[in-house]
Amino acid sequence: MPKTIRELADELGVSKQRIQQIIAKLSASKTPNKEGNRYVLNAQDVKNIKDLMGFDNDKSSTNRLVDYDVYLDVIDSIKEKDEQIKSLLEVQKQTQNLLDQQQRLALQDKKLLEEYKAEIKDLKALNMPPQDIKKENSSPKETTDYIKGSPQKPNKKKWWQFKKTRAKK
Repeated sequence: MPKTIRELADELGVSKQRIQQIIAKLSASKTPNKEGNRYVLNAQDVKNIKDLMGFDNDKSSTNRLVDYDVYLDVIDSIKEKDEQIKSLLEVQKQTQNLLDQQQRLALQDKKLLEEYKAEIKDLKALNMPPQDIKKENSSPKETTDYIKGSPQKPNKKKWWQFKKTRAKK
């Protein structure tokens, strides 16, 4: 009694596409006949397809062996995937730790930079010469020594300072 691809696929527990792939792998002499657009599989064609797929006439024992082999392969691949996942998680943890360290160091650098800027500002304020040099506290010799020793130009009087000195006189 001839069978269709669907009937054979249901009998073997595989998809129609898998049966069609097996038929495509068969040699030209073993290829089943077509009636219209459908393959009609006689007993010899079914035997050829089963042989290529690894099935024997006693399908229960062979099917179990094939399924067990597939099962072992799947278990091995799952174990391998689990190991890969573990290693990726470790790498992710290390990367996160490095990122945290980088952020902490950047924050410390920023704080240090602000402290250095404040210190530099304070030092500049200390290095500035006094604006009002009183003649009473220092002698002319000291002021000339101060002016000679300093790299800055002597203070020039601004226009408003002339006004103040005239008003005081």
